[in-house]
Amino acid sequence: MSVAVLHEKPKQGRIKCVVWDLDNTLWDGVLLEDENVKVRPAVVEHIRRLDRMGVLHSVASKNDHEAAFGKLRELGLDDLFLYPRINWNAKSDSIRQISKALNLGLDAFAFVDDQEFERAEVAHEVPEVTCVDVADVDEALVRPEFTPRFVTDESAQRRGMYQGQIARDELESEFVGTNEEFLAGLKMAFTIAPAQREDLQRAEELTVRTNQLNSTGRTYSYEELDELRESPDHLLLVASLTDRFGSYGKIGLALVEKEETVWRLRMMLMSCRVMSRGVGMVMLNHVMRLAKEAGVSVRADFVETGRNRMMQVTYAFAGFREVERNGAHVVLEADLTNVQPPPPYVRLEILD
Repeated sequence: MSVAVLHEKPKQGRIKCVVWDLDNTLWDGVLLEDENVKVRPAVVEHIRRLDRMGVLHSVASKNDHEAAFGKLRELGLDDLFLYPRINWNAKSDSIRQISKALNLGLDAFAFVDDQEFERAEVAHEVPEVTCVDVADVDEALVRPEFTPRFVTDESAQRRGMYQGQIARDELESEFVGTNEEFLAGLKMAFTIAPAQREDLQRAEELTVRTNQLNSTGRTYSYEELDELRESPDHLLLVASLTDRFGSYGKIGLALVEKEETVWRLRMMLMSCRVMSRGVGMVMLNHVMRLAKEAGVSVRADFVETGRNRMMQVTYAFAGFREVERNGAHVVLEADLTNVQPPPPYVRLEILD
């Protein structure tokens, strides 16, 4: 019998990472009893199918790390899994560690295991996680919560983007020098451009996926964004970031409602992937510069969601101050007398 956290109305594409057991789940048999275990082709096909759609994968297995990871490498599957946890600890602890490493909420995780005990332990300790019996994967892994509404060009690259981040983190841990020197060595290029129709699927995905750096917590559909993109009274901007390790993809979105004397920043969000890269204010300062050139003031909506304090801090550092409040909804006004330039370690490119 499966132990599962079920939702009456599952949110489409809610699952961002599937964590897999190994013995009698990814492969038949127990590795420490038989080193010639056979992989389950149907399970691997599910992993590759979801990977192409932008769903990440990891491992939580009670096993000997050297033997199990060696078997994954031998099978040519090791590259599919991010931050695998192979040890003798509780699997709920492993999932918490993976969640922290990927910077994803526990409610974005599913856990697949053949053992009812292990699924029950995870369901009890981290009830936000969706638990799946490996016997049920053919039905479970095609449910709406495992199926993103859109599969964008970036979806198939998502794992590679995280692997690039792992390489950056490893370099940073070994780097001797200041943080500014490290960031300069990344050779970052930040691009801001008006949103095009081909950007909108990723833009919708950003509003759904981003929590900590979403100024209002509101999500926008593809259709809403397309209408706003074509509106003469709105400005919809998309930001992307690259460095010497590759692309971070499209990592920012700004929605400005243009009135005669004031621009209202209805939404500002950044991907959590760039939180540590010192570029959180680049797009915000660009909007402020445009407004200053247009001779208008800037006001920004901010809704306290409980998870987006980092964005509130970003506004404060950019010189915004509170001018109105209605419960959790705050209106902030910018000081345009001293708009900050991009940091010296970032090359800014503005596209028309």
